[in-house]
Amino acid sequence: MQAAELDAARRTPDYTLPELIEGSRFEPITGQVELLPGVLLMPTPGHSDGHQSLIVRRPDGVVIVAGQSHDTATQYAADQLAWRAHRDAHGEPLPDIPNWISALQQLNPRMVYFAHDRSVWIR
Repeated sequence: MQAAELDAARRTPDYTLPELIEGSRFEPITGQVELLPGVLLMPTPGHSDGHQSLIVRRPDGVVIVAGQSHDTATQYAADQLAWRAHRDAHGEPLPDIPNWISALQQLNPRMVYFAHDRSVWIR
């Protein structure tokens, strides 16, 4: 887990359920980490400073478990389109996008799942 998330969970009352942290073993990481070949954790701060998304490179394309990087597939789609507009140098004004969205988009995801939306974003 991102070190910032672990630190916040340990020091902030009511941040999460104490039993999720106490007695469990976590390996703090900072930044992007490849856990196994083709399985990565990438920081996607926003919901919390230590939020991260899980990326799985599959033979049929990249799948992202985005968690709470976005509340809905619609919000993700809006950021994805805004990223394309920035990339293609469309005229201003352009919507603001998270600074990490480019790293996700460069993976060319096939599917993106979210924590609080049953909808799945599909390329």
